[in-house]
Amino acid sequence: MKRFAAGAWRLLKDLPLALLAPVFLAIPAVAILITDLICLVLPRRRLPASTQPRTHAASIVIPNWNGKDLLEKYLPSVVDSIADHPGSEIIIVDNGSIDGSVTFVRERFPQVKVLALPRNLGFGGGSNAGFQAARNDIVVLLNSDMRVAPGFLAPLLAGFTDENVFAVSCQIFFSDPDRVREETGLTEGWWLQGSLRVRHRIEPGITELYPCFYGGGGSCAFDRRKFIELGGLDQLLAPFYLEDTDLGYLAWKRGWKVLYQPASHVYHEHRGTIGKRFSEAYIQSILKKNFVLFAWKNIHDWRRLISHFFFTWANATLSWLFGDSPERASYRGIARAWLQWPGAILSRTNARRLAVVSDTEAFRRSLGGPFRDTFASFPIQPPAESEPLRVLFISPYPICPPIHGGGVFMYQTVRELAKLCAVHLVVLLDEPEQREAHAELDSICASSEYLVRMEGRQKALGSMEPHAVREFRNRDLAWLIHRQIYTKQIDVVQLEYTVMGQYAGQYRHIPSILFEHDVYFQSIARRLPHMTNALEKLKARWEYLRALRYELRLLPKADRIQVCSFENAAYLTSFLPALRGRIDDSYRAGIDTSLYQFKPSGREPFTLLFLGSFRHLPNQEALVWFVKYVLPQVQSRESRVRLIVIGSDPPPRHSLPKDAAIELVGFTEDVREPLGRCAVFICPILSGSGVRVKLLEAFAAGIPVVSTRLGAEGLTTTDGDICSLADEPAEFAEKCLDLLNNPQRGEVMARRAHDYVIETRDMRRMTEKLVVSYQREVSEMRQ
Repeated sequence: MKRFAAGAWRLLKDLPLALLAPVFLAIPAVAILITDLICLVLPRRRLPASTQPRTHAASIVIPNWNGKDLLEKYLPSVVDSIADHPGSEIIIVDNGSIDGSVTFVRERFPQVKVLALPRNLGFGGGSNAGFQAARNDIVVLLNSDMRVAPGFLAPLLAGFTDENVFAVSCQIFFSDPDRVREETGLTEGWWLQGSLRVRHRIEPGITELYPCFYGGGGSCAFDRRKFIELGGLDQLLAPFYLEDTDLGYLAWKRGWKVLYQPASHVYHEHRGTIGKRFSEAYIQSILKKNFVLFAWKNIHDWRRLISHFFFTWANATLSWLFGDSPERASYRGIARAWLQWPGAILSRTNARRLAVVSDTEAFRRSLGGPFRDTFASFPIQPPAESEPLRVLFISPYPICPPIHGGGVFMYQTVRELAKLCAVHLVVLLDEPEQREAHAELDSICASSEYLVRMEGRQKALGSMEPHAVREFRNRDLAWLIHRQIYTKQIDVVQLEYTVMGQYAGQYRHIPSILFEHDVYFQSIARRLPHMTNALEKLKARWEYLRALRYELRLLPKADRIQVCSFENAAYLTSFLPALRGRIDDSYRAGIDTSLYQFKPSGREPFTLLFLGSFRHLPNQEALVWFVKYVLPQVQSRESRVRLIVIGSDPPPRHSLPKDAAIELVGFTEDVREPLGRCAVFICPILSGSGVRVKLLEAFAAGIPVVSTRLGAEGLTTTDGDICSLADEPAEFAEKCLDLLNNPQRGEVMARRAHDYVIETRDMRRMTEKLVVSYQREVSEMRQ
């Protein structure tokens, strides 16, 4: 009852704001539109050239408001830190304190400059005054509740490596080591549902300078001239929060860099001043107001702005109806922002004048991959043989043990690729226990990173994105990819499966290459005729349309696309003719033939072998079809036949007929033993896409094969050449019986199949060609 009453009171209390909110958003939207149109017709003023600051010394500016106790506690560490940097200075900017701060500093620390302001200008105003008073090119802005580690200053100064560096941020720790590190200095920013989103990342893997979205206003070094050119901390966002975020974004749009320096350590008593003097509710209301003002000032792409106005109103309405949330806008935040819209228009005009790159580019450049692509110096030629290519190999599934066809392709490619390149591996696992199985790859790769299968975005039947793609959309994975590209100086990004295509970087110097193990929308289309459940079929049709739309939009974003066969390449180019010349069909779908013992004779009579991972729906359908329609016809003419079923995640035994002739083995660590023992291999695949690795393994092992034509796609279209082909149950049964009863005929065919796989599908030869293609693509992109 109390919850109901509280909800009713909330709805009634904010009803006037709910009615006025559209007006509060419409007026700034019209004003922004008019401002942008005017800016488009006015000539742009030429911006001053960027210069590199002198880094021998720094001015440390500490804004203070009634923080005498904090200065007494933490100022000594700051004083000690400048002893090794002659010419450095400390400036305390006092915002009209009444607790004796000014007198305390002047008496206790006479070497510290005090800039006593007659009134409180807030953090931003006080900081700006300190920058104006500073005498050095580098100004370090610190909160009064910040304790600095000995030697924190030198790494900050060293971070100003060229004329484009705007700021270098410290690594932040809390004074209490048991507290969760809500801020670290390593910031990330992105645009989602019409609003800026920011966070700090804990990243022990980063030990050198690294790009970040913004430098924290209370723990960062700035190039003073650039700071003043941008207008300093904007009073639009007073009294606190997001001023530093706004400044960092302005710097990225100006074409400058904001860097994180993990070697510079500071310790923060979080919200030591603000948290003591303002309620959490008030702090949140200011944050919500400032997120709205940030968009009105800084977002110049109207596609983003339209989404901003819609989602701001929609999310505020949700907050009104169901209660406030830190991630959502609120009517009160909109109202506060509306009161400042004229100021936002003035700030927007200045931001547009300063911007030299787009919003999209500004968000991208603060990430490791685009930062390296934009600012690193790339040699025109790829690394020489003495310095092999650095390849980032990204798999959405465990590679070891290789329990499915795609796993075999990846495992054997990595083994061969590691001999020719420096392979840096990123693998997603389903369970932490799967990490141990990859020890072999750890030993041969230059580095390896593993993420336990994270939660992607939830299923959304109404979404235009395929579920399989949403399942693998995750900011932590994207961050790891960018980190590896930057820290490992990656030359080539190799993405496995369609679902990883969303991480193609569209770089200017670093090729993103996507291996489509199968053509996703083609696989779905081929399953539809074999589905009987009407609801499932309807969902599959919708998934097909989503996959078709997504894949056709995705593929042009990859620099090159690898497929399993010429047939796959032809199918894709029939939809996207522009991809001709960018699709490779002979580098990936192979096996290491030396691992398989060729045994064309001496096999166990009347044994049929079915092999495949049952996570893969086409394998499930294939087994059901064979057992239901083909096996009875075989048994009616040869009672001694036995069917051996091997594969991970097998169906329950009760789901198959009660037949002693069916032996359900399940997962086998090494499939080479049954491949070398059984008499005939069957591949009754009815749907799917790509090349079946099971057939390549069968060819290499010398076991004769009966397959559907779709199952042998990409390998042969001629019946009896390297395998027998049949699509109808009776014909399939006839082919099986023929090979079971005439092993000599099967042996002749198996020898042709073995010659074929050695000549055209040997992984060692294919990987050598793969590396040549990498080198060619890198060279072309860097010319």
